[in-house]
Amino acid sequence: MAKEGEHGSFHAKDYVDPPPAPLIDAAELKKWSFYRALIAEFIATLLFLYITVLTVIGYKSQVDTSSDSCAGVGILGIAWAFGGMIFILVYCTAGISGGHINPAVTFGLFLARKVSLIRAIAYMVAQSLGAICGVGLVKAFQKSYYNRYGGGANTLADGYSTGTGLGAEIIGTFVLVYTVFSATDPKRNARDSHVPVLAPLPIGFAVFMVHLATIPVTGTGINPARSIGAAVIYNNKKAWDDHWIFWVGPMIGAAIAAFYHQFILRAGAAKALGSFRSQTHV
Repeated sequence: MAKEGEHGSFHAKDYVDPPPAPLIDAAELKKWSFYRALIAEFIATLLFLYITVLTVIGYKSQVDTSSDSCAGVGILGIAWAFGGMIFILVYCTAGISGGHINPAVTFGLFLARKVSLIRAIAYMVAQSLGAICGVGLVKAFQKSYYNRYGGGANTLADGYSTGTGLGAEIIGTFVLVYTVFSATDPKRNARDSHVPVLAPLPIGFAVFMVHLATIPVTGTGINPARSIGAAVIYNNKKAWDDHWIFWVGPMIGAAIAAFYHQFILRAGAAKALGSFRSQTHV
């Protein structure tokens, strides 16, 4: 298929919808590529938590020990650390594991039948363990600062209700997972093949923008692995009291994003209805 323009023509790639992933794919357990992907998710999440939590602890330390109100990287710098690390790590691991680095992303892709149930569960376990190890490294290297400045744990800020925190996590995760679906959509890649798009870039920017908006509310979770890693190592009552928000909110946001992209934007509901009608008239 060719499209004509004033200065010539280009050819769009042929597009075929990839088949949905099987719900249970036991054959994956026999493949080295499956375990290689788990290792990639583990290491990527470990590095993500190490760099970002260290940034948070460092910022709080600088502010606490300086009379300058602008000391440290600030919220903008923290947001850049989270968004920048996601950009780097998704770029590095996309060809190996898909570069999820987030149980909410994995859950959304599972609902869209992009990954099997076995792979989804295994990814979530690897991501959570990687996050725990990453925060553990931060505590090991800077134990006194870590304990003094909150361990990078997600908690609901004073003055905000539980509903507000939950809503912030739902909407923030929706933005992220919606961006993941849009940036990696094979139909879009085929249609816009003449426009080079580096998928990790908009995903990293989505993380950056959401952090700017929600750091003052919840410290920004939108990633259950990030939240549980900090909660386990910091092990503070306040962090555990609020912890459910950082699982329920992201999973709801991911589910809504998966439904919106697959059934509204990609017209999955209309296709299913048309298929049903054609079958009833046979």
